[in-house]
Amino acid sequence: MNYFPEEVLEHIFDFVTTNQDRNSVSLVCKTWYKVERESRSKVFIGNCYAISPEKLIGRFPRLKSLTLKGKPHFADFNLVPHDWGAYVYPWIEALAKGCPAFEELKLKRMVVTDEGLELLSKSFLHFKSLVLVSCEGFTTDGLAAVASTCRYLRELDLQENEVDDRKGHWLSCFPESCTSLVSLNFACLKGEVNLGALERLVARSPNLRSLRLNRAVPFETLQKILTKAPQLADLGTGSFIHDPKSETFNNLKNAVSKCESIKSLSGFLEVAARCLPAIYPVCSNLTSLNLSYAPGICGFELTQLILHCNRLQKLWILDCIGDKGLAVVADTCKELEELRVFPTDPFAHGDAAAVTEEGLVAISSGCPKLNSVLYFCHQMTNAGLITVAKNCPNFTRFRLCILDPIKPDAVTGEPLDEGFGAIVQSCKQLRRLSISGLLTDKVFLYIGMYAKQLEMLSVAFAGDSDEAMIHVLNGCERLRKLEIRDCPFGNLALLTDIGKYATMRSLWMSSCEVTLGACKLLARKMPQLNVEVIDENEEGDFNLDDDRLKVDKMYLYRTLAGPRKDAPEFVWTL
Repeated sequence: MNYFPEEVLEHIFDFVTTNQDRNSVSLVCKTWYKVERESRSKVFIGNCYAISPEKLIGRFPRLKSLTLKGKPHFADFNLVPHDWGAYVYPWIEALAKGCPAFEELKLKRMVVTDEGLELLSKSFLHFKSLVLVSCEGFTTDGLAAVASTCRYLRELDLQENEVDDRKGHWLSCFPESCTSLVSLNFACLKGEVNLGALERLVARSPNLRSLRLNRAVPFETLQKILTKAPQLADLGTGSFIHDPKSETFNNLKNAVSKCESIKSLSGFLEVAARCLPAIYPVCSNLTSLNLSYAPGICGFELTQLILHCNRLQKLWILDCIGDKGLAVVADTCKELEELRVFPTDPFAHGDAAAVTEEGLVAISSGCPKLNSVLYFCHQMTNAGLITVAKNCPNFTRFRLCILDPIKPDAVTGEPLDEGFGAIVQSCKQLRRLSISGLLTDKVFLYIGMYAKQLEMLSVAFAGDSDEAMIHVLNGCERLRKLEIRDCPFGNLALLTDIGKYATMRSLWMSSCEVTLGACKLLARKMPQLNVEVIDENEEGDFNLDDDRLKVDKMYLYRTLAGPRKDAPEFVWTL
């Protein structure tokens, strides 16, 4: 292939789409490196501090699309301090200078400011897509800047962000000439909505396929929107409360029946269960249903809804469905591939309506295509996990969260080692695993022996000794992210196989037995890593000279940028 002109190679490389394959292609020879560098337009950065914006742009001068992640994953559990970092403004500033043709920005767990959104909107003439997931720091004023300036905007997707809603009518900032929207999601906003502006925007967006609304959009407006956008494939409703005997309800039901393209439903932030029959006409076409924010749907009404959804491939739901409800899912949804069951009340104990191992076993028996599970429950058994492993050997993601994190087998009182051992032994393609319950070093031995494709492992309140962590680091050859909290792992576990960290993206350890001296030693031996020590002690008595001090939180990650310059005073880079 070295005899092909670079233009031909560039065309061939266009068919190589995954990040891993593109990275591999660039390592073949200098010619391939050059062609891949100049032809690559999309880049994924799993840690915003792993590389500087300038180095990234120097590496890929024709960058058009960037996906960027910021805070560690445990930020979702409030373990990362609020003002830890992950500021996106330097990235937008560098992109504005070096990539004038930039079009798409996707951010997760980043700090976004109105100034950054304003700079973004002014800098890129053909900007098309902004996706913000679990971000913070901005207001609806920043959204107004994007809406008013990005005239070719196709996607504005806001998922689970902390947004200061200043009750401005940001939706009215979309110019009348804006007809390009394909996806609009503002379900996470809590403020009022300019309903007239929303209706007009939908009416002049013939290509709109995904629309997710917040709870401020009433039943009546939803009906008008569906009448103007029967082409929608993905719909998220906010308020779903009305009298089912009213004319408005009948009008909505008629509008829904004409939306034959809807394949995905979500939302129902405020819902009256008696209104659910309005969506029955589209249920037979649904492949995705997200009821994880709908505590008002449970019991008989929920199972009736599920009975209409026999083509579901993805289901997100609250545990108020109960084991009996999950049995209905198992009998009805034979195409199910992904299931997430969230807790209605994470602090409840012994809730009779909550799910147990029975529900998960039922799902595994009835849904042979299942490959991804996130399951919050009050109890589990080894026998249940062993059955699930036998029924579903195709798992790529298995996350089990027992709400009492050190609860043993609910029947035998034994640790859950054998159950999780069966999962990792049976599921050869497992890439992501979260474990909970009473667990000893034995389960980590199983993970190291059998989870050869594992890329991400999350552990809490587990293990007996350093040997547990050593088993994982020695055995899991493809491990990229390891998250540990409240485990008895110390200096020996951290320092036994430090070369492993050179192939990983990051390691998080909090409330473990690691000392400051061990962290310093690791930083000296592995200069290509940033080893960050986080201490939020308000008394300020953390002594960097006392190597015997236990480290409350440690975050290490591979980087080409060196120590970051924006670390707050409670973060030390060793």
